[in-house]
Amino acid sequence: MAPPRLIPVADSALLVAFGSVADDALYRRVLALDRALAAAPPPGFAEAVPAFVNLLVRFDPLVTDHVAMADAVRALLDRPAAPPGPVATHLVEVCYDPDLAPDLAAVAAATGLSPDGVVAAHLSGDYSVALYGFAPGYAYLSGTPAPIRLPRKAAALRGIPAGSVLIAGAQCLVTTLTMPTGWSIIGRSPTQILRNDPVRPFLFAVGDRVQMRRISRARFDAARPAP
Repeated sequence: MAPPRLIPVADSALLVAFGSVADDALYRRVLALDRALAAAPPPGFAEAVPAFVNLLVRFDPLVTDHVAMADAVRALLDRPAAPPGPVATHLVEVCYDPDLAPDLAAVAAATGLSPDGVVAAHLSGDYSVALYGFAPGYAYLSGTPAPIRLPRKAAALRGIPAGSVLIAGAQCLVTTLTMPTGWSIIGRSPTQILRNDPVRPFLFAVGDRVQMRRISRARFDAARPAP
């Protein structure tokens, strides 16, 4: 297997690029390096940010530089990969009432399922946290079942509430802020992903598993945070 490319980014980061097309084997290599850096951080290491085919390694430029960090990364890559540790599983509650799921009927029509069939498929998904995106706590979950995999909509909508449960392709996510989206909105969750914890600010860690559980509107109204 070809070694990754090590690409300097600005003055304080190194991009470790394992490939250009999302692939399970490449993603496992990304996570293995992420674990290795966490277990044996080189001098000046600040954080690692995993994605599907690459890992961004941030460092303190007053302590180290691109060359030294690249050497440290190569040394870690040459070691046998440590096995993954225990995987945490988190429960995400979802209410699928029509006013909280404005695209549920459209997803049903596009897939040939009933709205309840879409919900059942969504609940059956084997979800895991693949990476974090552009907003705080914006966790991309892999594992959306094939029968409800649809492309993004042609145009994004603004002002989508926090807690909205979205699907597009093989991915699912729960929004944490009011934001625009072109994904299909099939429910809303009261589960709090953003946490008031400086050590672990998000409910999920990359690699964690997620289970969806359907809840009633009464449970949703009682569980959601006050505005």
